[in-house]
Amino acid sequence: MQRNRFMKAIGFKTSLPIDEADSFIEFDKEIPTAKGKDLLVKVEAISVNPVDYKIRKNSLKDKQQDTPKVIGWDAIGIVEAKGDDVALFKKGDRVFYAGDLTRDGVSSPENRTV
Repeated sequence: MQRNRFMKAIGFKTSLPIDEADSFIEFDKEIPTAKGKDLLVKVEAISVNPVDYKIRKNSLKDKQQDTPKVIGWDAIGIVEAKGDDVALFKKGDRVFYAGDLTRDGVSSPENRTV
């Protein structure tokens, strides 16, 4: 059976007031592949903190992106795969982490590389 290579994610293309209908949008995103020092994590829970709030509110003011920006960098989940350079984690390990702001956030109940 071939695994679905896409997941649902939540993001935004412009910084709108939170009460606007399109302040967050749901979209399909390709499931990332764990490479190098990455872990592919099946996300169980996501935290939204003040940094996420400020980025959503201010990062795309007066701008429109073609690809949605995904926030929510703090999460917990189960390792599904690891890159070739990972030595301290294995598939099935439960992990928590604060992600890298230069990469996509975790606003998906599915997968994320960290």
